[in-house]
Amino acid sequence: MTTSSMTNFAAIRRQFDFRSIEIGRWVTPEERDFAAVKFYQALCDLMASLRSPESLISLRSTLSLQYGIGGRPGVAAHYIPATRQLALAKNAGAGSLAHEWFHAFDHYMGSKAFHNPVRYGFASSAWLDSKQQKGHPLNVLLGQCFKTILLDESGTEPSDQFQCSQQADRDMKVLYYARPEELCARAFEAFVEDSGPGNGFLVRGTVYSDEARAGLYPKGQHRKAINEAFNHYFQALGSALYREQAKAG
Repeated sequence: MTTSSMTNFAAIRRQFDFRSIEIGRWVTPEERDFAAVKFYQALCDLMASLRSPESLISLRSTLSLQYGIGGRPGVAAHYIPATRQLALAKNAGAGSLAHEWFHAFDHYMGSKAFHNPVRYGFASSAWLDSKQQKGHPLNVLLGQCFKTILLDESGTEPSDQFQCSQQADRDMKVLYYARPEELCARAFEAFVEDSGPGNGFLVRGTVYSDEARAGLYPKGQHRKAINEAFNHYFQALGSALYREQAKAG
């Protein structure tokens, strides 16, 4: 498939095998077709960054996409754990896809990587809460990603990104930025942006933005270590998925 007029949401659903794709009633046909091309390019770039097949992007056909449906005031995009839906607003969702996809992945892995996760629990939260991890080499690598993001080099204190996120929450009198699932989603954004797709619909702002200047994204050596951990994990996961796909084919 090429990013031409043949790229539409029906074709995206078939190629990636999403559970469903819903388009808002106020999205015009022109907006729909333009968004489909942007989605397709971004999903292909994400797949390349993760060195993984389409089955990972759709989380084995469990993930649904929404575009231009049920927007929340001030929210460009969101992931709904109860229904496993990734939703982007019609005019404000660009740049949020990698962040929200990692929320979906983090949620999907909660029950795959940990015993007795809490309802709608994220794997990152389960790791930070010291939940019992299921024995598998890939789960060990995923745990290393969380450790690298959330803790400092000694493995005993919060990372700089964690501390900056806590400070942002104190300043704003909220509990948001320092949630483990949010920390890890922002670290994943940085990993994807650094991998070089140059796709502003997929991710943007992890280096040059107010949030980046505030330390809400990883920096320097910490960022490099996170990128290496994610690269190691997704390379191993992608290889396993491609082997599985080859056996099934």
